[in-house]
Amino acid sequence: MDSIVTASYAVHFNTKAYEALNEHLAQANYSKVFILVDENTHEHCLPKFMAQISGDYEFEIIEIEAGEINKNIHTCTQVWEVLSELDADRKSVLINLGGGVVTDLGGFVASAYKRGIDFINVPTSLLAMVDASVGGKTGVDLGVLKNQIGVINQPQMVLVVSNFLETLNERQLVSGFAEMLKHGLIQNRRYWNTLQEVTTFAEMDSLIYESVEIKNAVVLQDPTEQNLRKILNFGHTLGHAVESYFLESEQHELLLHGEAIAVGMVLEAYLSHRLEGLSGADAKEIKTTFQKRYGKVAFTSVDIDTILTLLKFDKKNSYGNINFVLLKNIGEPTIDVRIAPNLLREAFVYYSE
Repeated sequence: MDSIVTASYAVHFNTKAYEALNEHLAQANYSKVFILVDENTHEHCLPKFMAQISGDYEFEIIEIEAGEINKNIHTCTQVWEVLSELDADRKSVLINLGGGVVTDLGGFVASAYKRGIDFINVPTSLLAMVDASVGGKTGVDLGVLKNQIGVINQPQMVLVVSNFLETLNERQLVSGFAEMLKHGLIQNRRYWNTLQEVTTFAEMDSLIYESVEIKNAVVLQDPTEQNLRKILNFGHTLGHAVESYFLESEQHELLLHGEAIAVGMVLEAYLSHRLEGLSGADAKEIKTTFQKRYGKVAFTSVDIDTILTLLKFDKKNSYGNINFVLLKNIGEPTIDVRIAPNLLREAFVYYSE
């Protein structure tokens, strides 16, 4: 499987990933190699990863607590303090071995420590492989508000090794798959149709590769999200608000990122139908596809009121306006759409019907 080349680094796959890493470590002459993990990847992924490293390096392992609730500046401070205590200098490298929380937070930690040290992303979840670890977005949440603090900064490389998926449970795999379905909706009907036929996550290499290609093609054209790159946020304006609400709610079980984004894509499919010409049949197909795979979340009127107030914190907003990504057709997104509040409530009615 050929590596995918971005503007400043490459995404390497499976055996080529370890070959590229070992070659890079041999040439870079790092003073120290730090590996950031959470308790899950420390146990299940780190031994597999270390077994593939050739060469004699000074490794230090830094562990953080797993989960989106720990993706915050307090965790960053803890990691920065450990790096300082272990004498990390500007010639050190941080390898982020984990899911989206680890790669997002680790990239931000590396970007800010001593004004920037090298980092390498090794995504171990499906979500991180196809989305979080690619494109240079790093950062953390501000309270329950998603990804409010961060910078765009590129890694030295991204290593996608699909056998890490064997360490995930079904719920985590299904969550990550939502981002792949999004790629189909914003890219082309063929890929969307192909993904709808997936019934097992055993053989995902070619589909992961295509999703990375789709995201890379968008990021190459708009690396700092001034225009086109916004299309990658389809489903995320409402989806992130839903995710943030469930993070802070004591009455509801936490939703994984992909589960919340699945809700957001159904809601925004309805808005696409009402405002941008997406056919009613396509909107219904999107709703049926997501609710069959992800189930249906129950929302009270109070839930909806609170979720809608959270929209003002969305990162795509400008000049006080809430900007949505919608679909004219499957594979034909449009950006910066403003929506009347009454339509947002209608979308929740449509979702719940």
